[in-house]
Amino acid sequence: MNVYTKYLSLLALLLTTFVSAQQLPQFTQYMYNTISVNPAYAGSRETLNVTLLHRNQWAGLEGNPRTNTLSVHSPLRNNRIGVGVSYINDRLGDESTNYVYGDFSYSVLLNPKVKMSFGLKAGFTNYNLNNPDPNDPFFNANFNAWKPNFGAGIYVGSNRWYLGISSPRISNTDLNDGEFEALERNSYYAIGGVVVDISPSIKFKPTSIAKITNGAPATYDFTANLLFNEKFWIGASYRINDASNFGAMMDYQVSRDFRLGYAYDLPTSTVRPYTGGTHEIILIYEVFKRKPGGIKSPRYF
Repeated sequence: MNVYTKYLSLLALLLTTFVSAQQLPQFTQYMYNTISVNPAYAGSRETLNVTLLHRNQWAGLEGNPRTNTLSVHSPLRNNRIGVGVSYINDRLGDESTNYVYGDFSYSVLLNPKVKMSFGLKAGFTNYNLNNPDPNDPFFNANFNAWKPNFGAGIYVGSNRWYLGISSPRISNTDLNDGEFEALERNSYYAIGGVVVDISPSIKFKPTSIAKITNGAPATYDFTANLLFNEKFWIGASYRINDASNFGAMMDYQVSRDFRLGYAYDLPTSTVRPYTGGTHEIILIYEVFKRKPGGIKSPRYF
């Protein structure tokens, strides 16, 4: 990478930092990681769900954003209460933000097929700045702090559609309270999706998510997937904001209990010539259950 390209890359990262620092990270495969933004989703899979996700954004740029997540959630015995825990590690250059949160949901049946859930999220956000240059005029010391926060959400749907609204971080918390601002901004999310039969072996699933953050541009994601033989998903996505991108994704039911997914994003903004795109890998483990008289119906959300 020549000097000119390196400075442009660093400038792009700095602009992104000022616009979106301490916001929750974006995910291309958001429809499989809903609990990260909506606590009412806890237990909605009606079985134990463990989800691992790794995101390498703008691969090839030095200090590019990288995100790792782990979430575990399950309904309790009465199926009205769901509980979960999630961990997110988000890195950008010398900055690192960690989110450790617990989730609780309570559900009521609106009719035999439609359920509404109310959720609460609470935990801690950790902001860490590890400055390798002691002569830096802006940040002359390392910094590490933990601050509490909480969130709430509503999720309603059946096996064929869903809608949800949430705010996973309600409090606007300054994670530094010192010589520089590291504000954890309040964000609001709206999500939705539906599954439509095209043929006995093919299903179509469009989904969307909107993110509105105080002091930052709104973001809108639109995704369309096709499911073949209840085993293989393939689709495309488009994100609308100040750094729009196109994406492609696939998801495969490797075994009865494991699913593996991959997504690739290509930015359309000025950073495009300097990056190989964004890679995202997801692994989902769910305990398979049988109902009396047959196999449990698959859940698409």
